[in-house]
Amino acid sequence: MAKIVYITNMSLDGYIEDQSGALDWAPPDDDVFAATTALLKCFGTFLYGRRLYEAMAPWETDPALAQQSDLRAEFASAWLAADKVVYSTTLPTVSTATTRLERDFDPAAVRELKATATGDLTIGGANLAAQAFAAGLVDECQLFAWPMLLGGGKPAFPAGICTNLELLEEHRFDNGVVRLRYRIPT
Repeated sequence: MAKIVYITNMSLDGYIEDQSGALDWAPPDDDVFAATTALLKCFGTFLYGRRLYEAMAPWETDPALAQQSDLRAEFASAWLAADKVVYSTTLPTVSTATTRLERDFDPAAVRELKATATGDLTIGGANLAAQAFAAGLVDECQLFAWPMLLGGGKPAFPAGICTNLELLEEHRFDNGVVRLRYRIPT
């Protein structure tokens, strides 16, 4: 059975967005960007909330992004290769290929997708991930912890979820970012 892996950037105080809702507080350097690209290549399907999908769609809809460097071209290629499922009640349509729009997060349907997938799935977007955590669907977390405190914003993890994590791997980047890989025991 495939795994669902929650991947996110977060501040050391546990936020993925700052207090104004901005995501640009953690611009990756080349090493973090290359590690993120290598990680995304491991997944066959991306499960996204609306905001994350809208932030990522330009990797397909704006070819100029991939033309900026070899690193960006490799990232765009990894993003294009995966299937995407976007969960949104407000998004009218999707603008990218191999993308399906779902109006509701249905845990039973996601379990079926997980059971029949030929590759692992990644889930992104704190609100969507919170639903997956509540349904017991998340198998691993891959966190890019940035050496900063935001003092508030959108939390990386949902309130009310209590679970142990098993550290599988860690990697420190020269810019102070630490990638942490945790398994969620069943």
